[in-house]
Amino acid sequence: MSLLGGSASSASSASSASSAATEDGAAVSAGPEATLCQLFQATAERLAGEPALRSVDGGRALSWEEFRVEVESAARKLHALGVRRRHTVGLMLTNRPEFHVLDLAAAHLGATPFSLYNTSSSEQIAHVLGNADCRVLIAERQFLERIERARRDVTELEHVVVLDGEPDAGRGVVTLEQVSVSVSGASELDFEAAWRAVAPREIATIIYTSGTTGPPKGVLLTHANLLAAWDSSVQAVPALARRGRYISYLPTAHLADRMFSHYPAIITGSEIACVADPRAAIAQLDRIRPTLFLAVPRIWEKLRDAVQAGFPLEATALAQADLVVSGAAPIHPGVLAFFAERGVSICEGYGMTESTAIATLNRPGAARLGTVGPPLPGMEVRLAGDGEVLLRGPSVMSGYRNDVVATADALDAEGWLHTGDIGRFDEAGHLTIVDRKKELIINAAGKNMSPANIEAQVKMACPLIAQVVAIGDRRPYNTALIVLDRDMVALWAQRQDRAEAELADLAHDRTLLAEVASGVHEANAHLSRVEQIKRFAVLDHDWVPGGAELTPTLKPRRREIVARYAEEIAAMYDDPEGTTPGPYACGS
Repeated sequence: MSLLGGSASSASSASSASSAATEDGAAVSAGPEATLCQLFQATAERLAGEPALRSVDGGRALSWEEFRVEVESAARKLHALGVRRRHTVGLMLTNRPEFHVLDLAAAHLGATPFSLYNTSSSEQIAHVLGNADCRVLIAERQFLERIERARRDVTELEHVVVLDGEPDAGRGVVTLEQVSVSVSGASELDFEAAWRAVAPREIATIIYTSGTTGPPKGVLLTHANLLAAWDSSVQAVPALARRGRYISYLPTAHLADRMFSHYPAIITGSEIACVADPRAAIAQLDRIRPTLFLAVPRIWEKLRDAVQAGFPLEATALAQADLVVSGAAPIHPGVLAFFAERGVSICEGYGMTESTAIATLNRPGAARLGTVGPPLPGMEVRLAGDGEVLLRGPSVMSGYRNDVVATADALDAEGWLHTGDIGRFDEAGHLTIVDRKKELIINAAGKNMSPANIEAQVKMACPLIAQVVAIGDRRPYNTALIVLDRDMVALWAQRQDRAEAELADLAHDRTLLAEVASGVHEANAHLSRVEQIKRFAVLDHDWVPGGAELTPTLKPRRREIVARYAEEIAAMYDDPEGTTPGPYACGS
């Protein structure tokens, strides 16, 4: 998903200035040439004693004044390590207050902070650090082994700073406490002059895409991009301008967490509750009661499944939020309807990292299920001749870092961002995303189909299923690889008096497979005959976010999956008509 923008510096925007919020919720203008640094300093001065950051585990809690002091202190230490304007600073951290401090500390020096996914392999870490020309990386101790392997291929990296471990001079690992601001050059820093010199068109962060079709690309986003995105979001949902409570639990390497906690808190003065373990986020909702909340479809699906299994849904925790959003991937309308019936109105939106997260959004109280809503103010959305969604506006990226070819492929001469998604508009101007342009299934008979639509129907029909990948490109019929949901299968096993059984064994259980088959049959009833899944294979292991099969935001890496499971896929096509019963059959 994404959060998109009206312009923070263009007269064509309905509001030419991003806005912060006063203590009573009234919006105040930040000016058309604002930066995140200016907004942070203004908010910290205005709300000095108010809560700003805290850990839900009972750890650190900072007021806005304490937040400001720590940002300046960290900035001086980064400066002492040699960080200067337009340098890059890498962060490999869980969701904790220190991320917010360090990210802003780098920004106040005119440097560019960026985050690495905690699940990244050493090869992926090396690629990102090399592309970013990273000189200083700040990380937690648990990631040091992978970082050490990655350093062999990254000559630019000069310092690794560990937040929660011991220094190791032999490996070039230091702690922030070790860094003295009295070292040569540190005293030269005029902190206020440094952050005031940061310009709106300078790069505020680099967001590395998940890489479904190749190595991650570094999306360059400016202060103006980020503030334009928030500005247009507030125009669409004015209640967002109020001070509130946010929850930080998604990977900070993904733009969603930054756009739904880090950046808006700087603007509005809202408090951020940091949840280090994302699996604990749902359990914390009633306690935090966020006023702005985003979850990817799989989280909504799991929460729905848990409610259906008897878990009490504390609806008021989200029903009273200013905005609750599903994004990053398509969600089945039935899931949205399930929560709507229980008082939680989930607004589906659409966008890309390259458009600063969001370009269209269903407004609260006016959502059209099955669509991702109308364009946000300041964003132009149109369809190319082949149905590809094109975006243009002040929140569209300036390009990819060190990749002129990819930038030229994504941005045309007129400034249109080519998304690679196929869409259509309804009569009310609401956009529906059909599928990825390069992921459409075109079967042996030439029929075009959306694998995402097929997969959503199957997951909706069977809570035992975590992931589905539809196969059928240039094939005579469709099949599917199915991954079981470990939590829901565990509940199923308890009811069967098999609580000690392993997932690998349960994946072959005839009773469980019959329930999966029943779910596939139910999904098929909602699909055209040519779309229906004729055979499927249930895998006996998990796919983990950020692993070989899934991106950190749970998008399938289809090319890798097809290659890895070539044998299983071939077995499902040993019958040309897809009608022969067998271990992979689900019927016709």
